[in-house]
Amino acid sequence: MTNLKLQEFQRKNLKKMPELKSGMTIRVHQKIKEGEKERIQIFEGLIIKVSGGDGLNKTITVRKMVEGIGVEKIFPIYSPTIAKIEVKKKSKTRRAKLYYMRGRSGKSARLKGKFVSKEQEKIEKEVESSAAELAEQVAKAEAEKAEKEAKEGKTEEVKA
Repeated sequence: MTNLKLQEFQRKNLKKMPELKSGMTIRVHQKIKEGEKERIQIFEGLIIKVSGGDGLNKTITVRKMVEGIGVEKIFPIYSPTIAKIEVKKKSKTRRAKLYYMRGRSGKSARLKGKFVSKEQEKIEKEVESSAAELAEQVAKAEAEKAEKEAKEGKTEEVKA
């Protein structure tokens, strides 16, 4: 029972984020607070790992090369410090964890993929929103069905 309540709470409090998979090149806009000022810093790189399931604990590991040195950063996706995440490129991968990319540089570090256009992003957002609406309708229908069954069950108990 408490697990269901926890899942429902998490679903309500999740921010809208694009579906992230390993192999995507993304731009993470992170809020950085320096003294009293706040600014946004962008970290662009390749997702080499997605972990934490579907809840609030979901994290991604993003890797980029800076002057020939590999830099990896772990981001909790639903952290309040993450302003937004932009998907720049989707690559075809056959693995969930791309740890082998750590040992590669230059041409061998390339993945086959395609850049994501703004039009394609709009289409994907529309599909996601329609899927979310459909899920809400199904949940409402199930709740109504459960209430109806509960009422019918009570009337049968009274008659018996």
